[in-house]
Amino acid sequence: MTPRLDLVGIVVADMARSLAFYRRLGVDIPPESDGEQHVEATLPSGLRIAWDTVDTIRSFDPTWTAPGGSSRMSLAFACSDPAEVDATYAALVAAGHDGHLPPWDAFW
Repeated sequence: MTPRLDLVGIVVADMARSLAFYRRLGVDIPPESDGEQHVEATLPSGLRIAWDTVDTIRSFDPTWTAPGGSSRMSLAFACSDPAEVDATYAALVAAGHDGHLPPWDAFW
């Protein structure tokens, strides 16, 4: 399988406020999600969008700091299995690309 863009992740300081913004843009997000630390929604195109609180990000990357400017998003590409994730990461790093945090098994 060729990796494909699967998820856009957004780090948020205020989950409820952020979700309210995206609901206004038509994203279907249940109201009970407002108190969660990690929320995902699937867009009509199949692309997923996810929101994580700063605390959630720091739970697996304690050194995380908010980037300067407006760059607070990440992209996730789907692979067929964990082995392909690891191989793709290794190939990118071997090709000279920076790898901030190696792949790990996440609860989501």
